[in-house]
Amino acid sequence: MPITDFLERNARLYPIDVALTEITPQNQPEGQVTWREANLIETAEGEEYSRQITWHKFDEMANRFANLLFTRGVKRGDKVAILLMNCLEWLPVYFGILKTGALAVPMNYRYSAEEIRYCAQLADCSMMVFGPEFITRLEEVRGQLPDIREYFFVGKKDETPAFADHYLSMIYFCAPTPPPVEIRDEDDAAIYFSSGTTGFPKAILHNHAALVASCKTEQAHHGQKRGDVFLCIPPLYHTGAKMHWFGSLISGSRAVLLRGAKPEWILQCASEEKATIVWLLVPWAQDILDAIDRGDVKLSDYRLDAWRLMHIGAQPVPPSLIRRWKKVFPKHEYDTNYGLSESLGPGCVHLGVENIDHVGAIGKAGYGWETRIVDEHGADVTRGEVGELAVRGPGVMLCYYKNPAATEEVKRGEWLLTGDMAREDEEGFIYLVDRKKDVIITGGENLYPVQIEDYLRAHDKIKDVAVIGLPDARLGEIAAAIIEVKEGMTMTEDEVNEFCLGMPRYKRPRKIIFASVPRNPTGKIEKPRLRETYRASRLVEAETTK
Repeated sequence: MPITDFLERNARLYPIDVALTEITPQNQPEGQVTWREANLIETAEGEEYSRQITWHKFDEMANRFANLLFTRGVKRGDKVAILLMNCLEWLPVYFGILKTGALAVPMNYRYSAEEIRYCAQLADCSMMVFGPEFITRLEEVRGQLPDIREYFFVGKKDETPAFADHYLSMIYFCAPTPPPVEIRDEDDAAIYFSSGTTGFPKAILHNHAALVASCKTEQAHHGQKRGDVFLCIPPLYHTGAKMHWFGSLISGSRAVLLRGAKPEWILQCASEEKATIVWLLVPWAQDILDAIDRGDVKLSDYRLDAWRLMHIGAQPVPPSLIRRWKKVFPKHEYDTNYGLSESLGPGCVHLGVENIDHVGAIGKAGYGWETRIVDEHGADVTRGEVGELAVRGPGVMLCYYKNPAATEEVKRGEWLLTGDMAREDEEGFIYLVDRKKDVIITGGENLYPVQIEDYLRAHDKIKDVAVIGLPDARLGEIAAAIIEVKEGMTMTEDEVNEFCLGMPRYKRPRKIIFASVPRNPTGKIEKPRLRETYRASRLVEAETTK
């Protein structure tokens, strides 16, 4: 069965129940709100920037958009790009594309004009749905995208650029019934892009069977029921956010899309919407705890008794962070999920709420998945040794689209090499060590930055840290720690060096840099950017000291 069947089932069984609510904090500029017109989307009473749709309206909007695409000549196998900020239209657009047999191609909203052009051409997109934030970027490169024959604008009608049609005005006159298309499990469904932390994004191809498997995996891991309310903050273009929402889809439960990630907004939204499940990225969890420590927010101002589960994914989770969280929120269940776009999230490896005593591990093979730790020849390493994590399961990508060489590098039959170095303990729990490409070799010793980062984050003054390798004439590379200090605090190199005395000498950072730590929208540290920034200055420094 295709994933669109779940939406149609919910529309039949729960037609008047709210499926999605969009919340934009009231002190954000109004220009950041999408729009509200006609009667396809309802505005909740008393909330100036709260909008919602029922399951019936959700399915109806998807059907109308699918039928609009048909009037524009879309056919099975075509690719339709989605370039939107999180908004109430995002998921109906996505499902409308799937209902036609075309492929949905979500794009990162941080992409520059050049990256938009590159990804649209790489994926062979012939249509694009976009929001007001992207008009200028598209105008820069539209002349270089001759294959995109249709643009649909999701925004206020009077702001529609001349090269596009207004999405709502068009779908309002299209049939609200599903198009007559048979979708098979093996049909291509979507192209996602790698996060780009290791260079220009690669296009990742998945079929409908993988999407359905993600629904079942997420629901098996977190047991969503009809009464749950999922607070979704991460970007929907990313597999993690959307595939965690799939648990709400399969259970027919409500989700809230929060357009903002300040601690007070998250807590207020969780309180007012009675959220039961909140998925956070590491920086947001840190910000919430820091805001509480500083007294900027007071938990007594919120009603959070409905909140049962906090889970984190998309990047390594410092154990010290979870220990802090459990002290502040002792009643919360905690879980972490490991996945990647190539395995379509939302947890090919899964810790499980019952394994809180194994914080620091990413868990064991997730529902329907298998794992191995292998050496450079593909052979299993001895338990306890470090090797590359490989996974096999229903969400493994078909291929990197139009890139057979890159596909061959990471696929070994049904197994996917993740590029993450890991080890497995005696109980079978898997611990991430680091990205294979981030390993630092200093004087012949392998250093794993994540281990050093976890150690440093335990310091009371450190908000965030990234450890990278910088060139060194004698050792080849040295470990450099880029340290972001908590707001209102100061720190010296001597303090850092003294704190690091508890680590083996060879693991201690040899260079300390106080600066902000850049992360992408899914919370991953942008290490290529850091290496580019600091390696050049390190080379100059090394040259001048000869």
